[in-house]
Amino acid sequence: MNEPVLQQNMQQNMQEKYCRLGLHLTKGVGAVSFWRLVDHFGSAKAALAASRQEIIETAGIPQKNTVNLPNAEAAEELGRAEMERAANFGSRVIFAGDDDYSALLYAISDPPPILFVRGRAELMQGPCISIVGSRAASSYGRRVSFRLGRELAGAGLVVVSGLALGIDGEAHAGALKTGATIGVLGCGLDMVYPQQNRKLFHHIAENGLLVTEYPLGTRPEGFRFPARNRIIAGLSRGVVVVEAAKKSGSLITAQIAIDQNREVFAVPGQIDSFKSEGCHWLIKQGGRLVQTAADILEEFPELDKAKTTVNKQLDNPAEISGDMKILLDNLEPYPMSREKLIAKTGLRAEKVSEWLLFLELEGHIELLPGDEVRKLV
Repeated sequence: MNEPVLQQNMQQNMQEKYCRLGLHLTKGVGAVSFWRLVDHFGSAKAALAASRQEIIETAGIPQKNTVNLPNAEAAEELGRAEMERAANFGSRVIFAGDDDYSALLYAISDPPPILFVRGRAELMQGPCISIVGSRAASSYGRRVSFRLGRELAGAGLVVVSGLALGIDGEAHAGALKTGATIGVLGCGLDMVYPQQNRKLFHHIAENGLLVTEYPLGTRPEGFRFPARNRIIAGLSRGVVVVEAAKKSGSLITAQIAIDQNREVFAVPGQIDSFKSEGCHWLIKQGGRLVQTAADILEEFPELDKAKTTVNKQLDNPAEISGDMKILLDNLEPYPMSREKLIAKTGLRAEKVSEWLLFLELEGHIELLPGDEVRKLV
């Protein structure tokens, strides 16, 4: 192909991308409407050049959704400006079908036409596994989520979650200890939500990947999170539910995974814990029961060597020595106040807090309400 023709094709390709982005940004146009228009007319530019009547009659778009449609020229300018804004923010715009767009996500029904990303876009190529669960997680749930995140990432999987409090946050934090993680947002990349995860948010932006289908300035609102959940499931070969009540967003994510023909795993909890009722229900329905990371890695035969390494890690947990061992040796299976523990060991309060958090994440103790702690046996 000669140079002028090549340049013309590249220019036309960029014009179409700008139009797609402009269409995506249009109020009332979701993924379903977007793909109906593009599939019917062959391109976003052609769709936006069509009459409103033609769009309603032939593309099956409701009239109310055509009110805000810009013409092709206006959409192109809108898309161009948004791409420039994203670049100035330090993020990228990835289009469905681009090399960096996840093939697994592209395979779902009505995939996000556009993704705004910040960080290592190549992580979307996986292999990815999602870990989801309750925001109001128990200490058991937080501990399991952190450990699974750490061990699965260490085995070579990219851990995907929604950056929420509780299970999500622990899975991300664990994954960052040994490997990579993707945080999927229900808002713009410039919105840190929840604020309690600000440090984690920036850590993922620097060392992992943040993904959203929403442009800068989009605030987190409840109706956006089911759409976010389909991306979490869509990026992954399987979804692990750590803690979930009977009616939970995590079960919605699990159902999406089932609909997308992905594996569903569930971590059992105490039989009388309402926070694990959803997990127990998933197991009854045929979800894979998870006791260790190795149960999940069985679905990834290409990671056999890594699975062996994880099993060795499980058999040889982090060594507890020095003052941390003194702390652990002074705990019992029944609750003890932190104040009493400090008095009993003579250790500094700030160090005790730091070590207790480590011991909980390693599965040696349980932090209880009322500033109490007990040893796990």
